[in-house]
Amino acid sequence: MRWSPGKRSGNLRDRRASTGGGGIPLPGKLGGGLGTIIVIIVALLVGTGGDGGSTGSGGGALGEILEQLGGPTVPAATDDALDADAPDPERRQVDFVSFVLDDVQGVWREQFRRSGEQYRDATLELFRGRTSTACGTGTSDTGPFYCPPDQGVYIDLGFFRELSDRFGAPGDFAQAYVIAHEIGHHVQNLLGIDEQVRARSEREPDRENDLSIRQELQADCFAGVWGHAAYTRELLESGDLEEGLAAAESVGDDRIQEAAGADVNPETWTHGSAAQRQTWFRRGYDSGDPERCDTFSADL
Repeated sequence: MRWSPGKRSGNLRDRRASTGGGGIPLPGKLGGGLGTIIVIIVALLVGTGGDGGSTGSGGGALGEILEQLGGPTVPAATDDALDADAPDPERRQVDFVSFVLDDVQGVWREQFRRSGEQYRDATLELFRGRTSTACGTGTSDTGPFYCPPDQGVYIDLGFFRELSDRFGAPGDFAQAYVIAHEIGHHVQNLLGIDEQVRARSEREPDRENDLSIRQELQADCFAGVWGHAAYTRELLESGDLEEGLAAAESVGDDRIQEAAGADVNPETWTHGSAAQRQTWFRRGYDSGDPERCDTFSADL
C-alpha cells in the first residue's frame, strides 16, 4: 500500500506497555449507500424475542483460528518489550494500523454523510496478551475482535505475524483487510444489524451458525468496499488485492479445519468457507457499493 506515517489517530489506544501475559479467552438508516440493506435485513431478522446480550464480534471472525490450530505461537511479552523508555520495534507497524484505521473510518464517515446520517468512530486498542473490555477479558488467543458495547476493536500485533507466517497471508494489505473487517463489524453495530442477529439467534438457535456466517461475510464485503475506495484513490500497489484475497481465503472455516487436521464439516462453520470469504470481499471491492453486501437475503 502507498502510505506514510503521520499524526497518530485520535481513535488509537496503545496499551501494549500496560498489558501482557496470559488470559482467559472470550466467551464464545442509510439511503443511497446502505438504506436498501437495512430494509431487507430488518425484514429478515425482526420478530418477537429479547436482546441477544453483549459479546464480541470478530474475535470469532478471526479468533477461533488460533484455538483450532493449537493456540497462539505469539511469545509472551517480556519486561524489555514493555519498557516504555526502550525503542519501539513495532513503531512502523503501529503507524500503519493508525493510518488504516483513520482511512477506513474516513470512507465510512463519507458513506454515512451521503445518506444523511452521522458515523460514530470506533476506537482501536493495541494490547499484548490480554486486556479488559466491555465484553470481558480479551486475549491474544481470540485474535482481533470487535466489542459492540464499547465500540472498540482490539488487536494484538502478534496476530499479524501469525497471519503471515502461519496462515500464509503476508503483506500490508492483508493486515489492512483484518482492520477493515473489524470496522465492518462496527458498521453493523451502528446499523443495528449486530443486535438483530443476536436476537434472531436466540429465537432460532438452529440458525445461529448460518446467521453468524452471513454476518462475517458481510463484514468481509464491507472490508472490500473500503478496498475499492482505497483503489480509486491510488493507495494500492500491484499485488495488494491478491494479498487481501489470500487473507480472506486463509481464514475460511474449511481452511482452518484442514490446517487443524480435522474433517471439513460445513455444519460446524461460523465464518464461511475460504471461497465464500473471497467472493464477498471481492464483491465489495469490485462494486464499492455497500448495497451489494446484503448477505442475509443472498444464496451463499
